Amino acid sequence: MKSRFIQNGYFLLLTFVTGLFYFCFYLVALLLSFTLSFTVVGIPLVIRVLQTTTSFIQFERIQTKIYADISTDSYNRSVTTDTSDWAQVKLGLTNRHTWSAVFWLMQKFVIGIFSLISAIIFYVMPFMFLLAPILYRYIDMNILFMQVDTFAKSLIVMSLGIVSIFISIKIVDGLAKKIGGYTNSMIRQLNR
Repeated sequence: MKSRFIQNGYFLLLTFVTGLFYFCFYLVALLLSFTLSFTVVGIPLVIRVLQTTTSFIQFERIQTKIYADISTDSYNRSVTTDTSDWAQVKLGLTNRHTWSAVFWLMQKFVIGIFSLISAIIFYVMPFMFLLAPILYRYIDMNILFMQVDTFAKSLIVMSLGIVSIFISIKIVDGLAKKIGGYTNSMIRQLNR
């Protein structure tokens, strides 16, 4: 149970990191490639940026399987590379699945922010409650409208920390399954 709780914490933090990466990558890369599209550099850049969706979705599948233990369908849609640059750009820019994949991956940023907030609430807060007997001397603590300024009050807060850890284990497990379900839904929608 303890290792599963830690694994779910890794999954929440990895969801934030990958969501932030996808959002920044596609925002910067697409803006740069469309801005440079009138030059020789822009067209191959558009092609390469749109080809990354397959790799990133495969990474999401693996991440979901490892951390959330949810199996997903395979995703094998990619922009073909055996045609001319103009044909690839036309195919990539008019392919609805490519843009849907970019949208789904960029949308993971919102889920990542929610995951980061959840990790703070369900991991950091109970840990701080457990350390209340040590921290109350050095930090002004107000928890549930109670000023923690005595050792007895810090023990009450510590007991709240123990209870909140057991509650967090259940909530985080369900949350990891929901986030894994997002990847499953994404791949199902993209395979249509």
